[in-house]
Amino acid sequence: MKLVVSFFLLATLLATSQGISHQIHLLKPHSGAAGHRIPGVSCLSWRLAVETNNIRGWDLVPEACENYVGHYMLGHQYRKDCNAVAYAAYQYAKSLSLPKDGKNVWVFDIDETALSNLPYYAQPENAFGAKEYNDTSFEEWEKKGAAPAVPAVLFLYKKLVNLGFKIVFISGKTATLRAITEKNLKNVGYLTWEKLILKQTSESGTTAVVYKSKKRKELEAQGYRILGNMGDQWSDLLGTHVGNQTFKVPDPMYYIS
Repeated sequence: MKLVVSFFLLATLLATSQGISHQIHLLKPHSGAAGHRIPGVSCLSWRLAVETNNIRGWDLVPEACENYVGHYMLGHQYRKDCNAVAYAAYQYAKSLSLPKDGKNVWVFDIDETALSNLPYYAQPENAFGAKEYNDTSFEEWEKKGAAPAVPAVLFLYKKLVNLGFKIVFISGKTATLRAITEKNLKNVGYLTWEKLILKQTSESGTTAVVYKSKKRKELEAQGYRILGNMGDQWSDLLGTHVGNQTFKVPDPMYYIS
């Protein structure tokens, strides 16, 4: 009973912590944009299969599910789901006895983990992942450096820093975006980190699983202990050197291998 009560207390705290708005994006879901409905498609079941990695390698959100995904991402359930993941991660983190050598690392992905691109994906031309991905327009959005924080992840980040964890961001963002990415992170509250690892031009053809496994291996070779690892894609959390425990935040808008 105490565990249930504490869960709801912390979930509420995650959503309403002072200085952290529960809102990620102010737009309301647009209605009717999903087009005609396809008989037999259950969008809730589709999202569950995506989150459990039973549907892999998918390209677009099903047309019939565009409106569903939009309402989920902009509504309370997405935030509650993120809160639940952050709660589980925090409970695990504070249960650890950390060695005092400064080598205790928590790895975070950036896009749809530390930072949210909802203001971009909510636009009609992107349709919450139901329209083809456009490299050019997404890079233009990235260069604005205007991505808000995912509130639950920012809350967790602050708790981890207070517990003594070193924070490492590993992202598939190109290294040419380093300055704007650093500014964006700091502007929304991620004020300190041990390393910010971005993809070099020479690594552009490498899959996320291979790239992130390599970077985590390099961290461990430098003596760091990866005690936690959080991302929105399974490719953030699979492969090698994934850390002691992994935590996935939801993202039904796109798939990265």
